[in-house]
Amino acid sequence: MTQTSVSAPFTRVPWNKRGYEPEAVQAFLDRARASYQGGTGELTSLDVRSASFPLARGGFDMRSVDHALARLEDAFAARERDARIRTGGAEMWVDEARAEAQELLARFGRPQGHRFDRAGALRSGYSVAEVDAVADRLSRFFAHGDPVSADQLRTAAFHPQRGGYREEQVDAVLDAAVRVILAVR
Repeated sequence: MTQTSVSAPFTRVPWNKRGYEPEAVQAFLDRARASYQGGTGELTSLDVRSASFPLARGGFDMRSVDHALARLEDAFAARERDARIRTGGAEMWVDEARAEAQELLARFGRPQGHRFDRAGALRSGYSVAEVDAVADRLSRFFAHGDPVSADQLRTAAFHPQRGGYREEQVDAVLDAAVRVILAVR
């Protein structure tokens, strides 16, 4: 991770549009840089993946920031993988990634419409059909190596559906899938 890759200014959206609040983005990136360069382990790839920022008029373009965060997450994940391999060995790392992939594959192997808990009849969740389509792609990735990228999962968006899948559970499983994909790179 280079100095310029994290501190490069992002384009701003027009004043009448909302983007990420520049001060919050810069504060997070400064903290990430210090953690990465200092090797403190204060931040992890999960912290980067779950970073969120308030919106502000004329703020930073969200897509640009999100792409930078994806690259930053990749850098942290690679570092974490290397550290685990140094302490536990490559075989242990592969075994852990394989075990997590098996858990995910078991979930994705459930019948369509039953892969996640439902939000409830009167509450909105994620579209069952859309989530199942992503789950099918992930199942093919884990079972046969069909291509799926971490970026595709990071940017996956689902329409709301009354009685759909619980958002928190779907998000947690997609985060786990991203972790496995980054682990085996």
